[in-house]
Amino acid sequence: MREEAGSQVRGQGVAAGAATSDATNDVALEARHLTLSWDGTHEVVHDASLVVHAGEVVCMVGRSGCGKTTILHALSGLTRPLKGQVLLHGQDITGQPGHVSYMLQKDLLLPSKRIIDNVTLPLVLAGMSKAQARQKAEPLFERFGLAGTEQSWPSQLSGGMRQRAAFLRTYLMGNDVSLLDEPFSALDAFTRVQMRSWYCDMARQLGMATLAITHDVDEAVSMASRVYVLDGTPSAGVPSHIVAQIPVPRQEGQSAAEFALTPEFLECKKRLLDLLSGE
Repeated sequence: MREEAGSQVRGQGVAAGAATSDATNDVALEARHLTLSWDGTHEVVHDASLVVHAGEVVCMVGRSGCGKTTILHALSGLTRPLKGQVLLHGQDITGQPGHVSYMLQKDLLLPSKRIIDNVTLPLVLAGMSKAQARQKAEPLFERFGLAGTEQSWPSQLSGGMRQRAAFLRTYLMGNDVSLLDEPFSALDAFTRVQMRSWYCDMARQLGMATLAITHDVDEAVSMASRVYVLDGTPSAGVPSHIVAQIPVPRQEGQSAAEFALTPEFLECKKRLLDLLSGE
């Protein structure tokens, strides 16, 4: 499925943060009217709908505890919604895990395995031999900025390199849609900026559709072509819902650093902060 979707956008994907173009009109992932619960009874998220196009990076922001991760669990098939559907390239995958890649906040590299065996673990678990898995992964190390680390242990890599290895492992799961749960939160500020830019470039080149959740408004505006805003207080009995979808007016070819100095960046950031503060 990755090759089918990727071939449509490879070399054509939008710049990270650019407005969605005709090349990304293929909807890769769609949520239709999701109503979600933590306990099967009380609503956490009510009637949430969203789309992510092939080759597009989309972010979702919201306050802690509003249900962002709960939405990712539903999109990944780890939980079944009370109501609604999850579609992958138009096919219903509601409640069916294994169709999209899901990366958590921590890199979760196993300290007892070398990097080559960490990144190929999904392939081996799926039944591929270790030799075949290594043969498939090795050509990708240079592309992911990991050349020379194949035989290293996780403890020998920097935080940014470990995160790249985790992204490679996610890519090797074989899906063209990735869900990211605060993927850069454990990194220092400088590495975080570098990794945002690197990931967006890689997603565009590989034709991967990405939905990332974050608390960092700057991160959302820097990475995304669109930002969904989730608001509510489920712990107080007020289910969250998507209150806005904000387009990010970044120009194609404009770097994140250049865009961050523009009035458009500041205006977009202000709109998001106003929505998150309830203004």
